[in-house]
Amino acid sequence: MCLQKLQRQLSEPNKRRGRSYRRTAEKQQCVCCECWSDEEVNTPSAAVHLKHHLRKHWNRNSSVNQQSVLEVCRMQRLMFLLMLTQSCADNPAFKALLSEKALTDLSQMMPVWIQSKMKSTAIPDIHDQVDIGIGWVNYVLSHMRVVQCETAEPSLVFVEGTGLYLEVRELSLAVSGRWRTKFGIITDSGSFDVEVYNIYIRVVLGVGDKDGHLSISSESCSNDVGNVYIQFHGGTSFFYQLFEDYFSGKASDMIRQKICPAIQQAVTNMETILQERTVNIPVDKYVYLSAPLTSAPAVTDQSCRLEVKAEFYSRRSPSEPPFSARAFDLQYSDKHMLTLAASQFTVNSAAFAYLRSGALQTNITDDMIPKGSPLHLNTSQFGVFIPQLRTLYPDMKMQVLLYASDMPLFSFTSGLMNIHVKMAAKFSAVKADDALVPLFTLNVDSRFSGIAQISNQKLTGAFKVNNITLTVGSSEIGDFKTDTIRQVLVIAVNTIILPKLNARLRSGFLLPTLQGFSLSNSQLLIKNGFVVIFTDIRLPDGLNAP
Repeated sequence: MCLQKLQRQLSEPNKRRGRSYRRTAEKQQCVCCECWSDEEVNTPSAAVHLKHHLRKHWNRNSSVNQQSVLEVCRMQRLMFLLMLTQSCADNPAFKALLSEKALTDLSQMMPVWIQSKMKSTAIPDIHDQVDIGIGWVNYVLSHMRVVQCETAEPSLVFVEGTGLYLEVRELSLAVSGRWRTKFGIITDSGSFDVEVYNIYIRVVLGVGDKDGHLSISSESCSNDVGNVYIQFHGGTSFFYQLFEDYFSGKASDMIRQKICPAIQQAVTNMETILQERTVNIPVDKYVYLSAPLTSAPAVTDQSCRLEVKAEFYSRRSPSEPPFSARAFDLQYSDKHMLTLAASQFTVNSAAFAYLRSGALQTNITDDMIPKGSPLHLNTSQFGVFIPQLRTLYPDMKMQVLLYASDMPLFSFTSGLMNIHVKMAAKFSAVKADDALVPLFTLNVDSRFSGIAQISNQKLTGAFKVNNITLTVGSSEIGDFKTDTIRQVLVIAVNTIILPKLNARLRSGFLLPTLQGFSLSNSQLLIKNGFVVIFTDIRLPDGLNAP
C-alpha cells in the first residue's frame, strides 16, 4: 500500500521546467517508475541494470540537456522506488506462531515448574511486633523455606488483542522456619510450621512491540488466600500458640498483599531484560543478524504470532541487498506447540552480507591439496590441459584465488532447496621469490539442489549437482579450451566434494537449545519461497510433566 500510494502521488505531472529540472535531478526529489513493474523492480538484475544506466547517462557529456535530465530523473525515480520497496514494505522474513496446544501443554507442565520454583525461592525474614495485652512483643520470623507445594493444573489461555490470561488454582504451601521474640529483656526462640491452603492467582499479561523489542506488561492481577494454620514449637511456644488467629490473619494479609507486587516486579524484570537485549545479534566477525519485530504480536483466541525482520548485514559495510523480502503465509497447526518459518530472503541476505564483507574468497596453494591427489597446483600437471603453460612457465608452483564473482542465490521450491553459485578462480604462477605471475581466470557457474529434513531431532540433508559451466574469464597466456578441465571439475565435485558434504549432512546437526528448552517432535517442510518447522517444546530436565 505504501508503494502504491507513493506511485500515485509521484505520477502527477511535474509542472517545473527549465533550470528547475536540473535542481530536481540534483536534489533527487523526483520519484516515479516507468521502466519496470513492481515485481521487476525487486529483482537484482533491475538494480544492476539501473546502476550501469545511470552511470552511462551522467558520463555521456558534462552538459546535461533537458531530455537527458528527464531520462536520469526517471532512473533516479526507479532507484528511489527500489529502496522504498525495502523500507515501506519491509515484509517480515521470519515468523513464529505459538498455538493453543502450546498453552495446553504448558499448563500441564506448570505444576512441576511451580513446585520447583517455590521450593527454590528465598523468603525474606519478617520483622514485626504484636500487642499481647501487657505490652508489645517484637518478633522475627527467619530461615523460612517452602517444604511442600501442591497445585491444581493452572489455566492458561490467549486473550485476543492483549496477550495471555493465567489462573493458578488451589495452590497450597507448607513453610517451615525459625521464630525469635523479645519482650523487654526477655528473649525466646523456636521453630514454626505454616500451612497455607487454596491460594488463587489471576493475571492478565499483555504483549506488544516497543521499538522492535518484544514487550511484556502486567495488565491486571488479583488473588485470594484461603485458610492459614500456624504451629509454634520450642521455647514458650504454648504461649504464642494462643495468638494463632492473630498470626494466621497476619500471614494471610501479608501473602495477599505481596503476591501481585511480586508478580508485577517479575514482569518488570522480564521487560527490562527484553528491552536491554539487542536486536542486532553478532554472528561472527563478518556479519550480524538484524532481528527486530516488524509489528506488534498478533494475538487471537487461538494463537500468538510474532513477525521478525531477520536480515543479515555486513559488519564492515552494512547495506540493503538489491532485493526485498516477499510476503508469505504461515500455516496454523493445532498438532504442534510452535510453528517457525523463515523466508529464502534471510538466507540470501546472509549470502549478500558475506559477499560484502569479503568473506567469500580464499587462497588455495599446493600445500593445501592432499598428497594423494591425482592433480596438484603446478604448471607441469596443468600443462596437460593447457599446453602453453609448460612452455611459458615450466616446473613452477601455482596458486589460486577462489572468490564469489556474484552473490550465491538460494531459492526454495516445494520440497527442494536450489543454490546458484557463481565463482571465479584466478590462477597465478609462483616465482622463486614468491612473486605471483597472473596466468588466467576461470569463471565457474554451478547449480545445486538438495533436500532437508529433521530426523531424531537432528537437521539432515543431501545435495546434488545440477549443472556446472566453465568459461575463460581472462587469459595472459593465450586461448585454450576448458572442456577437459570442466570434466575433471565435475568428476571432483561428484566423487570427492559432494560425497564428503553429504556424509556430514547425513550425520546431521543437533537442533539448538535455549537455556535448557529444546525442540521435540519436529517436522521440516520446504515451501515455495520459505521453509517451515512444526515442533513441540521440551522443558529443561526435571520440569516436564510426569
